[in-house]
Amino acid sequence: MPKMKTNSGAKKRFALTGSGKIKRKHAFKSHILTKKTLKQKRNLTHSGTVSHVDEKNVKALLALR
Repeated sequence: MPKMKTNSGAKKRFALTGSGKIKRKHAFKSHILTKKTLKQKRNLTHSGTVSHVDEKNVKALLALR
């Protein structure tokens, strides 16, 4: 059986933490930033973690399971 291929879009967007969680960046921080408040842009800067509901799908894209 051949190896599972990693989805190249997913490997650019997600990273695995040491505890096994999946780190992600927030959306809506790339363009049209003039109409967004400073507070909104500042809060979008920080990275978050993938919800446990979506973890199974993301791990499949990253060929981790």
